Amino acid sequence: MIRFLLDENFNGKIVRGLRARRPDVDMIRVQDTDLLGADDAAVLEWAAREGRVLLTHDLDTMTRYADERIAQGLPLAGVIFVRDTLAIAKVIEDLLAILGASEGSEWENRIDFLPL
Repeated sequence: MIRFLLDENFNGKIVRGLRARRPDVDMIRVQDTDLLGADDAAVLEWAAREGRVLLTHDLDTMTRYADERIAQGLPLAGVIFVRDTLAIAKVIEDLLAILGASEGSEWENRIDFLPL
């Protein structure tokens, strides 16, 4: 099972739509942890420690930190970058496909971008 960490500014409409379609999805928001206001490196460290794939719209800075973790051989639970210009329905469909076709361990040290 894939467990998600939702970055601080992740679109709530996507979250609600995904939960409506998959009520059992394991998602936690950064706001619901002690990470609120933390920098990207701390968010990625926490996600790796907790085994949670990060969902983020932050293509500007998070990509650099994720790439650095991989280059340094540090664990990365996985990052899925979601362009905030994508249709919400398309993002939900792609995330449902990911949930249905993969396991959390398949995302370790992996960076991917939606749309699929």
